[in-house]
Amino acid sequence: MTATDRALELTRKAAEAAVDKLGTDLIAYDVSDQLAITDVFLVITASNERQVGAVVDGVEEALRALDAKPVRREGDREQRWVLLDYLDLVVHIQHSDERKFYALERLWSDCPVIPLGLDERR
Repeated sequence: MTATDRALELTRKAAEAAVDKLGTDLIAYDVSDQLAITDVFLVITASNERQVGAVVDGVEEALRALDAKPVRREGDREQRWVLLDYLDLVVHIQHSDERKFYALERLWSDCPVIPLGLDERR
């Protein structure tokens, strides 16, 4: 099984919004073969808590324009690692320290990477 077209659309829109808010080191994994609960994990790094919040706001606003609202949101109080669950897509916005410590890439490296086609240096 591969990620649905809707999941890919949400992923690309979320990635664009994250880059616009200066999110970095974006990577998207097609986890549809590994997990029944979602199709895509999008992982984004932010350099500080305020930037984590800005990326979260940008992603939510961009996906709201596609009539998508997160069914679950976790970590927004601490602004160190915020998880936004859109069912087809789970977005992880992590402070750079959390990104290094938890190394989600290591856990999901056997899953296909979804090309985002973004220039993070806009």
